[in-house]
Amino acid sequence: EPEMAFSDDPLRMLRAARFAAQLEVSPAPRVLHAIRDMRERLGIVSAERISDELSKLLVAPNAAKGLQVVVSAGLAELFLPELPALALEQDPVHRHKDVLKHTFAVVERCEPDLTLRLAALLHDVGKPHTREITPEGVQFHHHEVVGARMARERLKALRYPTHVIDDVVRLVEMHL
Repeated sequence: EPEMAFSDDPLRMLRAARFAAQLEVSPAPRVLHAIRDMRERLGIVSAERISDELSKLLVAPNAAKGLQVVVSAGLAELFLPELPALALEQDPVHRHKDVLKHTFAVVERCEPDLTLRLAALLHDVGKPHTREITPEGVQFHHHEVVGARMARERLKALRYPTHVIDDVVRLVEMHL
């Protein structure tokens, strides 16, 4: 039973997402249901172990698939809440794709280098905080500056090495 496996080792929930990304498979619906039900158990896992699994997921061949599992199963809310917050339309008038789907696409288009993929993952995290609807359309003034600050905080919380944090923050700051 999935519930038993997740209660014994809650990191397995995140591993299921990583396997989706690495092996390009989809977890069975009962597994996703079990993850949603047991996701709070991830709270007992250290930040270092979570960042290790996230790193492996990000450099996998189909990282977007794994990230989608992380978001849809509710795991991201626990260790990367900036990610599900991106599920907003960039421009409700022109109905451009939401920022979360855009982020997944950017991650997929980057070469599988951890620093690049972390920067791709976090490049638009400032958008929900800077979103403004004006007569000219939707604008996100200085989202790169806000996003860089948010990226630094999140990567520190996940205990990434300082040199990785500094490089990712610089890329997020300069991505325009």
